[in-house]
Amino acid sequence: MVHKSTIYVTGNKNIPQKVINNRKSHLKSLLDFQNKPIFADNLKMSKTTQMGRLKRLKKIRIHREGTHTLAGGLFILLIVNAILYFGLECKLPFYVIAIASIVSYGMLINFFRCPIRLFGQDTEKVVVAPADGKVVVVEEVEENEYFHDRRIMVSIFMSIVNVHANWYPVDGTIKKVSHQNGKFMKAWLPKASTDNERSTIIIETPEGVEVLTRQIAGAMARRIVTYAEAGDECYIDEHMGFIKFGSRVDVYLPLDTEILVTLGQATTGNQTVIAKLK
Repeated sequence: MVHKSTIYVTGNKNIPQKVINNRKSHLKSLLDFQNKPIFADNLKMSKTTQMGRLKRLKKIRIHREGTHTLAGGLFILLIVNAILYFGLECKLPFYVIAIASIVSYGMLINFFRCPIRLFGQDTEKVVVAPADGKVVVVEEVEENEYFHDRRIMVSIFMSIVNVHANWYPVDGTIKKVSHQNGKFMKAWLPKASTDNERSTIIIETPEGVEVLTRQIAGAMARRIVTYAEAGDECYIDEHMGFIKFGSRVDVYLPLDTEILVTLGQATTGNQTVIAKLK
């Protein structure tokens, strides 16, 4: 599928102080298993803000990109297993295929999950992992598409067994969103950051620090979904997007950033703190 590049730019650098202060409030519990909102007594956001944030947080459990895939896959597996069960006297092939079908479909459901996770800590100057996966790059690089200077790049590779939902790594205001078509090389290769299909999101934190996050399609990936829109406020705990089948997310940070993860470390999206901004 071919995507058209879209770029959104905003000159607004002001983030309301009320939003900054409200984000520091400790959130005890926002959702129970029935998807019902539970707000802490000391949460100072207005009811309108609460409901708006809640609506965005609880929007997806199984990603809509997986709806047709899961429905179609279930239909095909049921037909195949029914044919084997009613068409063969020996039931051994049916049992083998049935077990394989259950395992495969379970992995597919796991892949398309968009779990709602709450960071539950102070987010000031914190950078959280934008994805589940493994850290494959922690190094100083030249970023030539937006900053045109040297940055620390932290890359998280998502294997096919990882949840492929992505989260915002920092609180702030989205300054720019762009999409570039490209190749579909293996996502862990160094050139994947600049040569593969990718979406780039620039976020300015309340302290005025710009953080670049890049969703990169891998060898099997053919679709990147990005929810970010220029001018919107974004928060840790919110879904940033989704990438299908094997991919990675890069985060570009200032050189004075304190990096808190190491090469090869496993990360949990919206839970693992990968860096601390100065």
